[in-house]
Amino acid sequence: MTETGKVVRLYFDDSGSRLPDDDEEDRNDGINGFALGGILIKEQDVLEANKRHAAFMKRWGLAGPLHSTKLRGFRHQFRFLRNNADQSKFFGELEDLLAQTRALGIACVIHRPGYNARYKEAHGPNRWKMCKTATAILAERSSKYADAEGAKLKILFEETGKREDRDIIAYVRDLKTNGMPFNAQTSAAYGTLKAEDFKRIILGDPERITKKAGLAQIADLFLYPMIKGGYDPSYPSYGKLVENRLIIDCVLPADGVSARGVKYSCFDFKNAKGPV
Repeated sequence: MTETGKVVRLYFDDSGSRLPDDDEEDRNDGINGFALGGILIKEQDVLEANKRHAAFMKRWGLAGPLHSTKLRGFRHQFRFLRNNADQSKFFGELEDLLAQTRALGIACVIHRPGYNARYKEAHGPNRWKMCKTATAILAERSSKYADAEGAKLKILFEETGKREDRDIIAYVRDLKTNGMPFNAQTSAAYGTLKAEDFKRIILGDPERITKKAGLAQIADLFLYPMIKGGYDPSYPSYGKLVENRLIIDCVLPADGVSARGVKYSCFDFKNAKGPV
């Protein structure tokens, strides 16, 4: 039973091309897929999280957003960190910022070669864009978390483009009308929510936000390590999130991770089972 007024917010971003045929096998980091993900945070913690983010930005004299890609490459406003004695201090404080945000990372990461191996021969050019699968899984698992907390779910996502943003909103509306889009028999083991569950749990339509929003930036900083962790669990930034219990998997019972935790879909090279 949901308590009146309790809300959990999902802030999420995207990574990679959502088109199945846009292969990225030449990436230096070994990632070839699409992901949607970010953070789940209780609404009462949002104000304090934004204050901490603003204080960090002011302390380090940062005018632009904390953008994960630029930060990892020491590009643009982060050039000053190259060979800088303050580099370890900066990343230590950044790690503290993530830990003090009181949020949990959550994502759906789809491995492109595995996705195509499963669906290309059968569906050809009619394969879904990968964002349809990712949105359904991310929204369902976030809804399960909010419901278990006795709360509603408010979805906020970083804008990408008019068509892409319309797609996200349409996918969530469809969940409220028709439920999950996957085969009911093969997805039954995941404790699939029904349309009436989504209508009860999710507040309105997903809302677009910009990179200027502090928690959009935090979501971006959570997403890449979760993606990379699917390919390489020894990746240090992923390890830090796990060590600090900042990923939803860390707070779930072991038997609940497969249906409610971070989803690594079509990672067949790791013998992982996909959603359908």
